[in-house]
Amino acid sequence: MFITDQADLESFATRACGSSLLAIDTEFLREKTYYAKLCLLQMQTDEETVIVDPFAVDDLTVLADVFTNPGVLKLFHAGSQDIEILYRVVGVMPTPIFDTQLAAALLGHTQQIGYGALVNLCCGVQLKKIDSYTDWSRRPLSPSQVNYAADDVVYLPAVYRKVSGQLASLGRTHWLDPDFAELVDPKKYAVNERDRYRRLKRVGQLKPRQLSAARELAEWRELKAERSDIPRKWVMTDEQIVEACKREARSIDELFMVRGLSDKLSTRDARAVVACIVRGLDTPMEDWPEHARPSRNEANVDVVVDLMSAVVRKRARESNIAFQTLCNHSDLAKVARGYRDVAILQGWRRDIVGNELLDLLAGRLCVFVREDTVEVTKR
Repeated sequence: MFITDQADLESFATRACGSSLLAIDTEFLREKTYYAKLCLLQMQTDEETVIVDPFAVDDLTVLADVFTNPGVLKLFHAGSQDIEILYRVVGVMPTPIFDTQLAAALLGHTQQIGYGALVNLCCGVQLKKIDSYTDWSRRPLSPSQVNYAADDVVYLPAVYRKVSGQLASLGRTHWLDPDFAELVDPKKYAVNERDRYRRLKRVGQLKPRQLSAARELAEWRELKAERSDIPRKWVMTDEQIVEACKREARSIDELFMVRGLSDKLSTRDARAVVACIVRGLDTPMEDWPEHARPSRNEANVDVVVDLMSAVVRKRARESNIAFQTLCNHSDLAKVARGYRDVAILQGWRRDIVGNELLDLLAGRLCVFVREDTVEVTKR
């Protein structure tokens, strides 16, 4: 059912509240906007498939009741971007949820297994990919586009039943509860403009005073892009911010020495950019930000992390869990430096390998190679 009428959407929302599940997917574009532009919303209940044209209906918030209905399980595959968009346009977080990509990683599949590959494994269906990079904002949609969009939710309930059944047989049904809770935590999608400078490309090239200027300038760019609903790079690129701060530009003439800025910035914006740089450069030294990296008095942990990785890979393989789902390099480095509030030392992850990592650090574990196989024993 292709929905282009508000009354039809409201009728579907009422019917969907009686379903046991609601598979959800979106098609969107974000190449020319700050916020992702929702172009299509696909949903599958126990009994029907609907595709909603958000350009044609008046109000998507009518889906709020079914999105928050505790009796309707919301299904996603790699759903973080879908959830972020829906939270903005519907106004609520979909709960409860189940993400089949996260679940598949607990069953030996790669951490980022694609929907098509999982459908093929669980349902024996090879999905067509002809419309995967189509322009979803154009109207009218072709029949192949509609079919492609529908396929993204039609098979999701069957995939869910397959992987959830496998998780149940392994006693892992609730292992992902914290991960699912994080996916629908509004804090995950909150934008901290003041911290945006840490994600600039090549920000590590800046000295502390210059980093202070980058903090001010990156915040200004974030707010301007958000207000204008345009991509950040249309205001200034990461490289231009870093170069302007590296030059410590205190005038428009100095600023325009950076390639491309004279064509990109109006005189008014150029004044604002210079003001940001000057404000950051003149910030007292004690208020300068620091690069996000270990302090010099922390021990080099590379060798220790390598040993820990060997143990984790062995246990991940034995448990048929994707390595990155069990832990990541950053968490291992934190454990090696003495931190204990780390995911690998919590819940089921601790049971599988976390306790062994603590034994390894305490010298109670021996790691060696026998016939090309890593072995782990108690000392």
